[in-house]
Amino acid sequence: MALGIGTLGLTDLVRAAESPLHARAPHFAPKAKRVIHIFPQGGPSQVDTFDPKPALEKYHGRPVDEVLKDFTKNAGEAASGMGRLSGKLQRSPFKFARHGQSGAEISELFPKLAAQADDLCIVRSMKTASSVHEPAQLMMTCGELINVRPSLGAWSVYGLGTENQNLPAFVALSPNGTTASGDKHWGNAFLPAWARGTSIATKDSEVNKLIEHLRSGSTSIREQRRQLDLLGEMNREHLGQHPGDAFLEGRILSFETAFRMQVEAADAFDLSREPLAVRELYGDTEQGRQLLLARRLVERDVRFVQVWHNGWDTHDQNDERHRELCLAADQPVAALLADLKQRDMLKDTLVIWAGEFGRTPTSDNNDVAKKKGIGRDHNAGGFTIWMAGGGIKPGTTFGASDDFGALAVEGAMDVHDLHATILHLLGFDHEKLTYRYAGRDFRLTDVHGHVNEALLA
Repeated sequence: MALGIGTLGLTDLVRAAESPLHARAPHFAPKAKRVIHIFPQGGPSQVDTFDPKPALEKYHGRPVDEVLKDFTKNAGEAASGMGRLSGKLQRSPFKFARHGQSGAEISELFPKLAAQADDLCIVRSMKTASSVHEPAQLMMTCGELINVRPSLGAWSVYGLGTENQNLPAFVALSPNGTTASGDKHWGNAFLPAWARGTSIATKDSEVNKLIEHLRSGSTSIREQRRQLDLLGEMNREHLGQHPGDAFLEGRILSFETAFRMQVEAADAFDLSREPLAVRELYGDTEQGRQLLLARRLVERDVRFVQVWHNGWDTHDQNDERHRELCLAADQPVAALLADLKQRDMLKDTLVIWAGEFGRTPTSDNNDVAKKKGIGRDHNAGGFTIWMAGGGIKPGTTFGASDDFGALAVEGAMDVHDLHATILHLLGFDHEKLTYRYAGRDFRLTDVHGHVNEALLA
């Protein structure tokens, strides 16, 4: 009752500000209502996971320019810059097999995910504009290499609002609550503050550690409500002098969401409330807990969840590290898809598995003396991602890289195209979802991007 009756004071203020977080319709009927973006940070090797290359076996150990003259010179700056594609061609030790009715070729590293091949849309022809981690990560999450821009999640919340005022509309899950390149990946930049994501550190699984200070240790719910109502009166007066102040609107909504989270967040973030069989399905690992939490959040109408799986920068011991990383990812990712499907949620939940770039089909020649084993360098010229659910065509393998898996050569798709396609699935014309700032209309895709119709169901 305290929560229900007491919210009236600040609710009036939120209404006065015409709360933009209220759910709204997009440009046209969406196929996806919510998004889970799993980010394998560091760059997974496409030739070891989803893009088999028999030519690497044939030419293993030979310098790439010896096999194809001037190959690296013609690769383009993003792919060949900093000598990324130099060195000797390096085969994959992992076996590939066809799976499902679609016949999708998937590495032995993902046996559980392979069982759901007919739900996947594998894109083998991604490319991006930088082979350096931080800019490439920002490109994948924000559509921009250097300048501060709103994230994909923030644009989604800006366009759609939320259907649950008691939880953040956009949640970012990472082991330490941040990334090596900062928190811009869930930032709002010049969009209103209420579009920004809320970061959660997932290294601890207990609710009071996942969300610190969730409840006051000294002030009752009723007293907090009285304090917020007083604050609401003060903000109402201030808002009257500064109508349409997006920062103030964001501050008001942040206070209100934090207050309401005391009730719903305790339930949403408490994984012990899941049946044991479901927890075992995901596995009691960090990635398992992350993805189970992601499912619980989207089930409660959180609009966008970003999940960071770190450690894929395999300059050293590429094969050994991919065994560990894929083992950590395989069961939880497969569980997420199966769980969403069983709950009839996969059809309108878009799941994306996409890092900042891939890895070279050549051995990494940098600091060889210090390496414990053969690694692979960054590769921006051609890499693989996959998507599932939310209006994506299932059982599809789109595009192709060259014979070695270095460059996208068929159906090349850059990050702007990916973003345009995601926004389309959410019901938006990416050219019309804009925000006026500093005298111009900005959009996620800048002046680029095309919806890839071949990926749509």
